[in-house]
Amino acid sequence: MKEVVLKNGLSMKPNAVVTKCLFPVAGLGTRFLPVTKEIAKEMLPLVDRPVISYGVEEAIESGCRDIIMITGRTKRSIEDYFDSSFELESILRDRGKMELYEKIHSISEMANILYVRQREPLGLGHAVLCGEPFCRDGYFGVILPDDVFVSDVAVLKQLIEVHRRLGGSVVALEEIPRSEVSRYGIVKSRIESDGVHRIIDMVEKPSPEEAPGNFAIMGRYILSPAIFPLLAEGRAGAGGEIQLTDAMKRLLETEPMWGLVYRGRRFDCGTQKGWLAANIQLALEDADLNPVILDIVNAFKER
Repeated sequence: MKEVVLKNGLSMKPNAVVTKCLFPVAGLGTRFLPVTKEIAKEMLPLVDRPVISYGVEEAIESGCRDIIMITGRTKRSIEDYFDSSFELESILRDRGKMELYEKIHSISEMANILYVRQREPLGLGHAVLCGEPFCRDGYFGVILPDDVFVSDVAVLKQLIEVHRRLGGSVVALEEIPRSEVSRYGIVKSRIESDGVHRIIDMVEKPSPEEAPGNFAIMGRYILSPAIFPLLAEGRAGAGGEIQLTDAMKRLLETEPMWGLVYRGRRFDCGTQKGWLAANIQLALEDADLNPVILDIVNAFKER
């Protein structure tokens, strides 16, 4: 595909390799209060590591070298987690616990992680806009860490493969019950090939009566940098916030956009019930933890 010149004067190659990924993590985590009063919800444990680690590992597996965290004032624990811990590493090394030392040391070397503050909670679209200085020169990924995916091929990598073949922006899609459409961005689309949809329209959190379909956008995106000037217009959408879906809808007027019905399983860790269910399901699939969960369940049944 030929080189495209954007409104800001920059040019890009549509099928360039995607090496940057944004993580909007500035949310207040109100669904988990009071625990998230001091602890970032992204740092809540999911079996053996924090929720956000799953998304970062997915981005790295997908070929992203630069991870840009869009953070807020209560998110210092995320920075500390991905930083080196000299004292802890030294203690583990001195005590000969080399396997544990290597595991801890490797966290700080996972990727090049950068941090940008979102000073006001103005919505997902605004959070993505905060990453413009790092991502304006080419297509980039966006991972919403509340959605944890388990798959043979990383879901973001699945989207990147569609982008490489077809160009344009790509989002992860999941078919959901009509009764749940008001929780998501919903697309109107035309099936192009196995699992790939050409997106025609989209609506943020519509009512069941107004929804253009029942395929929902889940928390994985490959986006064109042409999204930034649209977000910069600052148009308020649903909830009075700058909605990413609204800017993507306007992007449809000038660039192709695709949806991929991803291959894998999704765990919604953005609510207490979803986070707890994810812990139980993943623990049941762990050989060491499975007996623990079953013993608890059986003991509860016998009460």
